[in-house]
Amino acid sequence: MEIDLKQNREEFDSLLRSTEREGIEDVISDLENLGFYEAPASAGHHLNTAGGLVLHSLNTCKAALAVYESMKALEPTLANEVKRESVILASLLHDVCKSDIYERTVKRRKTRIGTWEDSEGYKITYKKFPMGHGEKSVILLLCSGLDLYDDEMLAIRWHMGAFGLNMSSYEDERCYDTSRKLYPLVSIIQVADSLAASILERKGEDLDEL
Repeated sequence: MEIDLKQNREEFDSLLRSTEREGIEDVISDLENLGFYEAPASAGHHLNTAGGLVLHSLNTCKAALAVYESMKALEPTLANEVKRESVILASLLHDVCKSDIYERTVKRRKTRIGTWEDSEGYKITYKKFPMGHGEKSVILLLCSGLDLYDDEMLAIRWHMGAFGLNMSSYEDERCYDTSRKLYPLVSIIQVADSLAASILERKGEDLDEL
């Protein structure tokens, strides 16, 4: 898949700046230093190519805004609880944690005719900052000096939904459940992330592997 890194970065940065949130320029600078703009979205699944992480973030943002507008039409009071700028920030920045975990490598893959070939790809390493997933994104953004509201932090923290839970932790389960009930943004970002990966980024090969 061919990805226009320059165009996607311009769109990504423009959306971030549209929020006019204090600290956003420092975030953009730190994202560049982390390698966010060139990183893939995964090592072997959706958008596993250079620039995939930015494209996935944009797809999640577009899905989140669509969900937000649709839900406001059904429940107008949502506008009092969730700010549009919060939807943009949380959706664009939910996967900042992936910026530094991918390294280029050569993998063996099976062709359609059953032979094996070398293929350039990515492997995952957590040695640079092993701080988890959603919580790592929040910490990196706070370290960049971004002024985040509670619902934005929690939406980023729990964007993986139940997949991000330690099912042996009663505290994790209660915190996740409480976050969803208190802050609608948590559900919006969780749903948008899933819609982006499973619909906007679905490939024919994914169906072939079923």
